[in-house]
Amino acid sequence: MNKTVRDLMHRGLITCKTTTTLGQVATMLSEHHVHALVVVDRDNRPVGVISDFDLLAGEWLSTDEASLATMRAMTAGDMMTTPIDMVDAEVEAHVAAHRMSDEGISRLLVTEKGKPVGVVSISDFVASLSETQAVKRNTVGDVMSRAILVTRQETPIVQVARVMTSAHFRSVIVVDETGKPLGVASGLDLLAFCSKDGCHNVPVTRAMHDALTIIPSATLRDAATLMIERHHHRLVVVDPKRPDGMPLGAISSFDIVAEMAQPGSVWQP
Repeated sequence: MNKTVRDLMHRGLITCKTTTTLGQVATMLSEHHVHALVVVDRDNRPVGVISDFDLLAGEWLSTDEASLATMRAMTAGDMMTTPIDMVDAEVEAHVAAHRMSDEGISRLLVTEKGKPVGVVSISDFVASLSETQAVKRNTVGDVMSRAILVTRQETPIVQVARVMTSAHFRSVIVVDETGKPLGVASGLDLLAFCSKDGCHNVPVTRAMHDALTIIPSATLRDAATLMIERHHHRLVVVDPKRPDGMPLGAISSFDIVAEMAQPGSVWQP
């Protein structure tokens, strides 16, 4: 029997009110280790979603005092994405994977009989993949992205945030002067760090987390298992002959979901 969204979803919603400030949203994202919150109205009805990427797209990392003052006064209701992307719990998983891949969706609000009951995200698909057989194209090298965003270790956090936003990347690989990967900075890393005062001229190395590396010949199941075990959404792909050299690419949880949506994968009927 094919799996359904119900088999993969997380029950329950992590929510914030439309009146929650952006600073409070950043704190909640960091405390719960999630990339998005469901925004509810005063009657607790879901009305939108606000993500770490939404916050990065704002001006709250700006050094301009007027912009900062404006952002501090804004709320989740002002910056949330609406309407919410939803899916019924009975929809087959491969159908949801196709939709997420085609539309670039990171998460879906799951409903039962029209009532919101949970969320299914890319991470949930990756976790399930680690329990299955490998897909038709089963190596990291087949699926990885060779277009990566790289920054030097001395780059200020604010500049990194601006580049990530303009390039529509959710993370950046931090390298030294030789190209050796030192770490990865995600939107969540920047938000967690910059919820404190005085982060504008701080180098990105202060916010990055250690880079998890993998080689191109590793299987997608290996990659998925490593992501789940270490709670990472992306891995840096390195040359096994030159692991300290410039990265060959990166593979993310979304890359794996996109592959799961392809004809011939174990998710397809």
